[in-house]
Amino acid sequence: MTTSSADRASGQNVPDETRWPGLATPPHSALRARIAAALFRRAVRPLELRVTFPDGTVLGAGGPDSPEMRILRPSAFFHRLGVDAKIGFGESYMAGDWTASDLAEVLTPFGERMATVVPPVLQKFRRLAERTQPPSEENTLEGARANIHRHYDLSNDLFGAFLDPSMTYSSALFGLDDDLTAAQHRKIDSVLDYAGVREGSQVLEIGTGWGELAIRAAARGAHVTSLTISEEQRALATERIAAAGFADRVEVKLCDYRESSGRYDAVVSVEMIEAVGASYWPEFYRVIGERLRPGGRFGLQAITMDHDRMLAASRAYGWVHKYIFPGGLIPSVRSIEEGVKANTRLKLAGMREFGQDYARTLRWWRERFLHRWADIAGFGFDDVFRRMWEFYLAYSEAGFRSGYLRVHQFGYEATGR
Repeated sequence: MTTSSADRASGQNVPDETRWPGLATPPHSALRARIAAALFRRAVRPLELRVTFPDGTVLGAGGPDSPEMRILRPSAFFHRLGVDAKIGFGESYMAGDWTASDLAEVLTPFGERMATVVPPVLQKFRRLAERTQPPSEENTLEGARANIHRHYDLSNDLFGAFLDPSMTYSSALFGLDDDLTAAQHRKIDSVLDYAGVREGSQVLEIGTGWGELAIRAAARGAHVTSLTISEEQRALATERIAAAGFADRVEVKLCDYRESSGRYDAVVSVEMIEAVGASYWPEFYRVIGERLRPGGRFGLQAITMDHDRMLAASRAYGWVHKYIFPGGLIPSVRSIEEGVKANTRLKLAGMREFGQDYARTLRWWRERFLHRWADIAGFGFDDVFRRMWEFYLAYSEAGFRSGYLRVHQFGYEATGR
C-alpha cells in the first residue's frame, strides 16, 4: 500500500524509510483495517475525548473543551492498527497519521479503560494476533547489554536536555513546595533510608543512572560500588561523582549484576528491575540476597502494574518493547513479594506508593523535551524520533494518571544465614 494523496495532503512529513523501515509505507490488510476501524469506533464512543476525522466526523463522548485526537490519515491509521494494534497505534503517531491537542490527556482515557478496549468476546483471539519477544532481546549477559545500549546509550546530551540538573531518570517524590530536583533528592533519600544507608555503610547500587544516588549515599558517609552496563552512563556518572568530590568513596563498574561479587550492608536499585525480564527475576533476587550481609537491607524502587495485567503483558510484544525498552517487563507488587520470598531470606520492612508523582515527573520531562527540541535535533535526531519520544513520555504519563501503572518503594531486611 502506498501513501495516498489524501494522506499526503495532511501536510505531515513522510518518515525516511532508510532510518525508519516500515513507517513510510503502512502495512496493508483490508479486512483487518475494517475490523480495526469498527473496534476503534466502538472503543472511543464512551471516552471523554473527541476524535475528529478529515471529513468532519467526530467520535467520542467529550465536549468541545475535551482533549482532541485528530486523525489525519484514516487509511494508514486503520491499516497500522489492524495489522498490529499494540505496535501500530504508536507507530501511527510516529508516522504522523494522527496528532493530539495534548497527547497525555488524549491517552489517559484509553489507559483508564485498557482492560475493556477489546470486547470480551474477542479477548480469546488476542494471542493469535500478538507478537512475541524476539530471541535477540532476551536478557542474557550479551542481550542485556545490547538492550540497554539501545536506550541509555542514545546520547548523554539527549538526556541532559530534558532531565533536571540531578540527571535523575526515575520518579520523583514530591513534597508540598518541591521543585523537581528537590523532589528527586527526596525520592533518593527515601530509598536510601529504606536501605539503612548511613556513615560507614558499604553499599551496592544496581543501576547507576548518572550517579546522583551514589553521590547522595557518599554524602552520608557511605562507600558505594555502583554497577551499570551502559558505557555512556558510566562515563558521565564518573565525571559527576568526581566533580562532587566523592571519587574516593564511589566506584562505578561496567558490570552486570550477575557478575557482581562481595558482601554489603545495603543494596539499592531504582527502576532497574523493569529491564531485567521476568525469566531473570529469580536470579536478580538471588544475587541481591547473596550480596547482603546478615542484617543488611535492600531498598528497591519499581514501576508496577496489577498482577493480571502483568501476566497479560508478559505474553505480548508491544510498541514500548520495539522502540523504547527491549526485553523488559513491568512487575506487579505480588510478583516482587513472591519472588523475593522464594529466592532470598529477606523480610519486607516497609513499602510506599506514589504513582501520581510519576505522572507529574513525566509531564515535566515531556514539556522540557518539547521545549528543548531545537537543541535535541542538533544532536542528530529527526522529527520521527521527536514524535516517538513524545509518545513514549505521554503514554507513560497517561499510564500513571489513569492508575494503570504505579510506582513503589520497598524496604527489605536480611535475616541471618
